[in-house]
Amino acid sequence: MKTIKLIATAVLLSSLFLISCNDDDDNVNQSGEQQDQAPDIASLLLGSIEADGGIPYDADNPALTFTSAQNVFLPSVLGIDFRIDRTIVPAGPTARFPMFQGWETLPNGDRREGYYIITEASDSDLANELGVIFAPRMANAIGSGGDQGSQWTDDGRLIFEGSVDFSPTRDLSPGGADGELLGFPPASVTPGAVADDNWSSYVVLPGTSIVINAQLVANSTGLHDRIPNPNGTSQADEDDFNNPNLAPDQASVVLQLLDGWHDEDPYYFHIVTDTSDPGPAAIELGVYAPRLANLPTFGFFPGGSMLPFSPTANGRTTDTDGFGVQGLNTASLSDRQQQDPTNTFPIDPSDSNYAPMWDAHITEFTVSESDRPILRSFDQINDLLADGTLVPFRGNINNSPLANSLSDLLTATGAIINCPVITQPDASVIGTQIGEPRNN
Repeated sequence: MKTIKLIATAVLLSSLFLISCNDDDDNVNQSGEQQDQAPDIASLLLGSIEADGGIPYDADNPALTFTSAQNVFLPSVLGIDFRIDRTIVPAGPTARFPMFQGWETLPNGDRREGYYIITEASDSDLANELGVIFAPRMANAIGSGGDQGSQWTDDGRLIFEGSVDFSPTRDLSPGGADGELLGFPPASVTPGAVADDNWSSYVVLPGTSIVINAQLVANSTGLHDRIPNPNGTSQADEDDFNNPNLAPDQASVVLQLLDGWHDEDPYYFHIVTDTSDPGPAAIELGVYAPRLANLPTFGFFPGGSMLPFSPTANGRTTDTDGFGVQGLNTASLSDRQQQDPTNTFPIDPSDSNYAPMWDAHITEFTVSESDRPILRSFDQINDLLADGTLVPFRGNINNSPLANSLSDLLTATGAIINCPVITQPDASVIGTQIGEPRNN
């Protein structure tokens, strides 16, 4: 059986190689040969999941079906824990993802084994076959310098041009009081993981104009900080390979979800993988990946390869009305993995304009904390900007709003954050679990 699989892999790789050698114009037309490559690419990737002991996604017969109340955007997800009470589940809500084994290319040219997940693809057929989100805007990143290329190994594994070092120990010192600001910006930050100059999670597949959003979650240097460790919560436990939430033998990984707001509703559950700035990387437990800063067009909508979203610098630190707390300040002041910023987002993956890469448009309250509402939609943010309750954060790099932004009054920081959206369930789903949210 193993011999048959190796022959099948060789045939698939040969076909992909022949197609990639054709004129580039053929590859950029989704109605031509690029579209024909999607099933072969999917077969290679899903075959690697099976070879590694996992259960590959089957678009014709998915293992999980989701209700409209669960509102899951990533059909290949293996399970979700919707429990948000951290006195019961210290890590909060989590999701279990299929995990692929590939290879990183180190700065000296050597290769290192690494594990990654895929959450989006710019090709609709490939997205359907892999059970990930279709995000065509990602293709706008090709050639920008913010993307990275890749190759296939002889056995059908991806080789990335860059690499990630997970060994640094994350550290964050909150900033002091400055007028209305306390906690943010931090006085100092050390991200818990740092990518080299060649790494981007917008990966162009070999010989195609297809972009996938691929996030490294582990290698020999350690684990992504968003993999919660049930064996402990200290900094020393971050890179413990005995962590059951990383399971190479099951081709799966459990990642902590972050909450947010969209269209007046909470539970906009997403993951943070990597960012172009060390500050949000430390605050939101992501990888500092400076290459992402080269992605085209900050905050423009509908152009470019990313979307604007809106954190607030100085949100409410005390829950006074049952809507919770919010803000980069609150996250900076809290213990790791105990409080996320709960940022405000404009659209979800059901919108064809969606992209997983977001450009931070930070707001700043001008009123005392007791008068600060929870920011729940872009319409509300625009209203509060108009009446002066909010202003663009003093650290934003732009002096004037960007054309075509979802807010005419808000400017951008230039900090790019990769936030794939997994689900936005109804309140009735909170406290439940679906599928298999833990490794066996």
